[in-house]
Amino acid sequence: MPLDRRIYLDWNATGPVHPEVADVILPFLTSRFGNPSAPYVLGRDAFDAVEQSRRQTALLLGCAPKQLVFTSGGTEANNLALKGAFFSGAAAGRRHLVISAVEHPSVLATCEWLRQQHGADLTQVPVDSTGRVDPEQVAAAFRSDTLLVSVMHANNETGTLQPVGAIAELARRHGVLSHVDGVQAAGRVAVDVSAIGCDLYSVSAHKFGGMKGAGALYVRDASGLEWAQQGGRQEHGLRAGTENVPGIVALGKAAEVALRDLDANRAACLRTRAVFDDLARKIPMTRMNGHPTERLPNTTNLCCLYADAFSVVLALSVQGVCVGLGSACASHAQEPSRVLRAMGLSNVAALCSIRVSTGPTTSLQDAEFVAHLLQETVERVRLVTSPEQIGVCDDDCPCFTGGTIGVE
Repeated sequence: MPLDRRIYLDWNATGPVHPEVADVILPFLTSRFGNPSAPYVLGRDAFDAVEQSRRQTALLLGCAPKQLVFTSGGTEANNLALKGAFFSGAAAGRRHLVISAVEHPSVLATCEWLRQQHGADLTQVPVDSTGRVDPEQVAAAFRSDTLLVSVMHANNETGTLQPVGAIAELARRHGVLSHVDGVQAAGRVAVDVSAIGCDLYSVSAHKFGGMKGAGALYVRDASGLEWAQQGGRQEHGLRAGTENVPGIVALGKAAEVALRDLDANRAACLRTRAVFDDLARKIPMTRMNGHPTERLPNTTNLCCLYADAFSVVLALSVQGVCVGLGSACASHAQEPSRVLRAMGLSNVAALCSIRVSTGPTTSLQDAEFVAHLLQETVERVRLVTSPEQIGVCDDDCPCFTGGTIGVE
């Protein structure tokens, strides 16, 4: 493959700005540069653009525009949800938080910080071998002092979709707030926060055609949230600081385009995903990690046993192909995926797992080319990596006790 050609298959890490979005934001980088808090025409123009984006994003999520708070991205939205709820509820003695064992680092680290620095009590609910949490197990973790439960809509590594509606309903029955990290789901699957019934829902623009550095938090009732950032009165007093107008405009337009193209994009991604799902059958000693059906339409996570994933990713990169190791927020650390370990995989199996995430513009031809290249690459890596070098799976690893093992 020519070095100037790239096939990008790591859309769960980030994606390109949609061409329609790029066209819309340019004036806000040049002539329409006003501060939305300013009273004169240039400021009012920026304010109107921010509010238009709020309406566009609200349509994607199925909520009222006034229920949205713009943030710098998914991590800040998760922080605002968790810290804002905790600092509001802790005064009443409700300091217990419940999360699943496969949450994004921005949720887990925030809960750990609240535990270590502010006396929160934290319960992590396990998941099954497909990465799904049982709503009844979540409810069983609730206590009289439980404040909030946070379970992601779609996992960033495996694409597994969680039963967030059932969890939100159980939380409501127990008087517990529910937060959903929807960063990987929004713009890829249909989202209706009213139907889900959650109190808080986080999104990030760059996952569905917007810019990095912009996101939003749906807040059903702002009275239950404490300020997490002091300063001005922007964003209903919940998030101080001058708004990132170009990023917010991009978020709104990306939300509009994603909603318009949702069905077509889903169909396109399912076609290319099927090519990579099929590798679990074609490559020996290979299984798919994640739920077989309740999964994002674009995501395949493969364990190619005894083929070190880092070596596979680097070999593909040299040939112009970009695939992921797991969470882009944790991939600098050469450690077994916490998500895959929570699903029961051994350290070895986790270290041999890669993530392929396609996008709406991924062609079937490119998918088939990469699938063939991936087969060859795994075979080469296995030739130079003996089991003794990488280790041996535990007896109870799902590579042997469950799932589908590839056969020729």
